Parts: sequence; structure tokens; C-alpha cells
Amino acid sequence: MSFKLKLYNFFKLIFPVTYSELGVFTFFVLLYGVLGWYIALDYRIIYDSKIPWDAYFSFDNRSIVMTGGSFERHPLAYYFFNWIRELALYISDGKTNAVFRLALAWFSNLAVSLSILQIFKYLKNIIRLPNSISLLLVLFFGFFSTPILLSFTPENFTYTLFLLTLYNHYSAIKLKKEEKTPALALTLAGITIGGLTITNIVKVFIPVAFEKNLFKSWKKFGNTVFRVILTCICFILLYLNRINFKYQHIFDQTNKQYEKFSNVKSIPTWDMIASFFFGGNILFPGFIIRDKHNMKGFEYKGLFMDVYTSWIPYIFISILLLFIFWSYFKNFNNKLVQVLMISFFIDIIIHCIMKFGLHTSYIYGGHFVFVYPLLLGWLFYTYRMAPKTLSFLTVIIGILLLYMSINNYYRMTEFFHFMNQYYQ
Repeated sequence: MSFKLKLYNFFKLIFPVTYSELGVFTFFVLLYGVLGWYIALDYRIIYDSKIPWDAYFSFDNRSIVMTGGSFERHPLAYYFFNWIRELALYISDGKTNAVFRLALAWFSNLAVSLSILQIFKYLKNIIRLPNSISLLLVLFFGFFSTPILLSFTPENFTYTLFLLTLYNHYSAIKLKKEEKTPALALTLAGITIGGLTITNIVKVFIPVAFEKNLFKSWKKFGNTVFRVILTCICFILLYLNRINFKYQHIFDQTNKQYEKFSNVKSIPTWDMIASFFFGGNILFPGFIIRDKHNMKGFEYKGLFMDVYTSWIPYIFISILLLFIFWSYFKNFNNKLVQVLMISFFIDIIIHCIMKFGLHTSYIYGGHFVFVYPLLLGWLFYTYRMAPKTLSFLTVIIGILLLYMSINNYYRMTEFFHFMNQYYQ
């Protein structure tokens, strides 16, 4: 295949190619764009030179924009955010003003909107759902709390969401065609996805394990091992180069980070799992305001999510999880479903079992929340020939969408009230 054809297919994969895809992309770009435009121009919460972290929901906006985040968790994000920052500064004539904030918000908007487009493409082209159901599911996803917040937040999770949805779509195409993921594509995925958040590099290798006849041919198995090792070597060398080959720093800082983000005893574990890991990424709970400081004498207010205080959100999340596991067990022999679920299980292990960042796990939604609409899509596909069940699923998702839209809209008004008080 010629380079021009590969480049054409690459852009065809990322951007809209049909009217329905263009409509989905345009709708969310405008929806999130208006939100980000208003927040960036009227408030300083997206980027404030005095506030490195925790202005809202534990996002580290200024810290991420300036450094890419801590090297032990986001090893190569420094280079990526250098480009983002310099481009935003170019647009704002070198000033960290409202235009600078607007540029950052629109970069995030484009990343999240393209992520939703990838989900729509997957539902339409991989699962082959009708447009009506695909649109319902992407609309459902689009009103999750995670894409709403990431649509104007310059964070690693924003771009991780795009890269993971893109890679899942790409790998699904390869698996469906019974083709292997080329070494170059696998290496690029490992460097970009793992570079933004190191734990996600494992997810890059999951689709490879489901390639056809992998364990029946020594030649294919050897080729796969070579591709995986090549990806790991490239990633490790770039990682070590980032820290001047002082590899001991990785272990020291990782232990400190684990202790810092894994020892919270004020909230029961089950409630953090329900309200933060499974719930906060989708359905906003209530908010609490805390006093914060930047360790240089500047004090400010931070907004954080609380656990749910009503029984309705717990019922909402329970129904959604019931649908997700229903889809998984009905499609257990489907390798594309296994890829999605194993990826999801990795995050469950990290946050719910190892308890890393469990008290703020709602901010990690970009790592896994896209799994929900895709697994729901496979559930709809399972019952494509059962009109009554299909109608039942459609009605329930419609009711969940209605409740979530009202809840999340109300919580966003509280967010704006917080900004009006402290960030104008």
C-alpha cells in the first residue's frame, strides 16, 4: 500500500466521511464549543498562573499545561503539552489571557468531539447498528460528566480519551478483517497512549492477543512477540531519556504517589467505588468546596465531588452496570467485546482493588468511560432480531438519558455558581 493511500486512510479513520458522521461531529463541537467559549472568556478557572492544581475536581490544569504532569505517571506528556502550550501562546500572542484559555478549551473540545465521532464510527461500522440507535448511544455518552468536563479541560485524560477511542476503533477494524496490527501502528499507539498515562500501555497489547491463529502458529506468535518487544523497547528508551536515565526516580516517585493517592479512610470503599469510579464519570453527584493553597502563600477555593446522597443515582448506576455485564455475558465469545471488557477490568483493578486514586477516580474517566456506549451497542446488536427487547432497551436508555441530562445540567449550574463566586 502506497504512503499516500495510508495517509488517506488515516485521515478517513479520524475525521467524518459521511453526512451522519459530520452531523455528530458538528453537533458536539458546537455544543462543547459554546460551553468552553463561555467558561474561557468569562472565568479564569481553565488556566490561572497562581493555581497549579485542584481548582475543580482535582484536575491539574496549569501544572499539566506547563509540564505535562508527573513523569512517573505521564512519562512523555511533557513533550505533547509543550506543543499544546506553544500553539496556544502563538494564538494569544504570547499571553496567558482569555484567548490563551479559549485556545486550550477548543483543543480539548476538538479532542473530545473526535472521541465521540470514533464511538459513533465504531457503533455504525463495526457493530453495524442503525443510525437511530447509534445516535441515541452517542448522545447518551455525550452527556456523561466526563466528556462534559474534559471538553474544556486541558488534561492528559482529555487526549487519552481520544487516543484510546481511536485505537479501539482501529484495532477493531483489524480484528474484524482478521489482520494483524502493524509494528509501526502498535509502536505509535504504545508511545502516545502509554506516554500520556503509563498504565494504559497495557491496553495497547490487548487486541494483539486476539489476532487470528496467534497461538496456533509459531511464526505468527514470534511476529507478535517481536512487535510487542519493539514497542516496549521504544517506549522504555524514550521514557528513560525523559528522566536522563535516572531510573531509580521512577520507583521512588511511584511509591510516593501510590501512598499519596491510596490512603483515604474518611469515605467507605464501597461508596467511593459507586459514587466516584462508576458514578462520578457519568452522573454528577453533589459538590463540596474546600480551602486550597499553592504552597507559595496563595489561597483559593477548590470544588470537589461528594458521594451520592440520594438513592436514585445508585439505582441509575446499578441499571447501567447491569446492562454492561448483560452485554458482556451475552457476547462472551466475541473477541471485540473481550478487548473492551479486559481494558475496563484493568482500570477496575487499578482503582477499585489497588485503590489508587479511588477517592478522585472520577477524573480518570477518560481511560475507560467510552466502554459504556460500545458495550451497550453490542447489547443492542445481540437483540437486533428481538423487537420487544430492543424497544425495552431503547426506552430504558432514553429514561436514563433524560434523568442524566437534567441532573448534569443542574450540577453544571452549581459549577457556574462556584465560578461566579471565586473565579471571575
